Amino acid sequence: MDKLYAAFLIFLSYFIVTTFIPKNADSASKQPATTTKVIKKTGKTETAIFAGGCFWCMEHPYEDQPGISKAISGYTGGKKKNPTYNQVASGATQHVEAVEIHFDPEKISYNDLLEIFWRNIDPTDAGGQFVDRGKQYTTGIFYKNKQQKKAAEQSKKRLADKKLFGKKIITKIVPAGQFYPAEEYHQDFFKKNYIRYRVYRAGSGRDEFIKSVWGEDREYKISKTVFNTEIGPQLTYIGNKEKSKSHLTKMQYKVTQKNGTEPPYKNEYWDNKRPGIYVDIVSGEPLFSSKDKFKSGTGWPSFTRPLVQENIIQERDTTHNMVRIELRSKSADSHLGHLFHDGPKPSGLRYCINSASMKFIPVEKLKEEGYEDFLVLFKKAI
Repeated sequence: MDKLYAAFLIFLSYFIVTTFIPKNADSASKQPATTTKVIKKTGKTETAIFAGGCFWCMEHPYEDQPGISKAISGYTGGKKKNPTYNQVASGATQHVEAVEIHFDPEKISYNDLLEIFWRNIDPTDAGGQFVDRGKQYTTGIFYKNKQQKKAAEQSKKRLADKKLFGKKIITKIVPAGQFYPAEEYHQDFFKKNYIRYRVYRAGSGRDEFIKSVWGEDREYKISKTVFNTEIGPQLTYIGNKEKSKSHLTKMQYKVTQKNGTEPPYKNEYWDNKRPGIYVDIVSGEPLFSSKDKFKSGTGWPSFTRPLVQENIIQERDTTHNMVRIELRSKSADSHLGHLFHDGPKPSGLRYCINSASMKFIPVEKLKEEGYEDFLVLFKKAI
């Protein structure tokens, strides 16, 4: 009886397979992929390894992209097996901090990965990246095959031909060796500690450099996108999350909602010298730091750069028979002030901001007000 039952099951299985599976199933993997499930069935996953200084800052740009399943922080290029972060950071192992990208070539190409890479580094710096110095923070492309090598070399040449940097591009292109994933607390750091990540990234000078070199082209658009991804975390809704305007004074309302300007020298923060940060009066999103504030002689608070670059939106302003750059907050869309090019070196920028558009959080109240992650900026001031 058992043998007859087993034979029946085999016959039934054969009947189902031959009846319901399409005749062209063998060529299914060659067809254009339209869903995540199809891509998984083809098994088309490749890896790429890039070094661009701090791996926290290189993970984030890739994990936001379609077709990338994983971006792993780690170490490569050295000889020591299973190095630790402290060993690599000391410079003794010859490893560099790097990211290993797992991607679907049918959704995002290796050339796309290269374009993102170039837009997140300084390829002319042989001594490290921004505030991180040493061989362990130098840049590199570690190719896995001949195709990747050729694509990397061509991409590097195209970049050199653009003459964006004014210096020779020295990023190395070398064969990939063993990649060692970093410790767990380094993985997805921008998700686990987003504010701390943004503070570090902005303070390092990376964002400022990228913007100065690439301008509006700094956000690379993937050549082929076949599905939507969720929007990553944004450093905006902090403090007054409801963005209520009921608490605004007449002057604050006039400035933030009606694009007004407060009188010079007769505003709250023009001469404020206390350490702390300035946040949007409506939404509470972090805008500026006292560490970047300077005496401009104009009678309004002036800063050399934003605390969080992405929270400041620039728009063309042609009112009053002038052409100026208006500054607005990203989340609350508050009018903040204007950007001028008469500030101190090296940037030469002056973010001229109305006191009425901001709330000052002194360093001793950062934790109390929910801005604890910014305390790292003021270690000496606490």
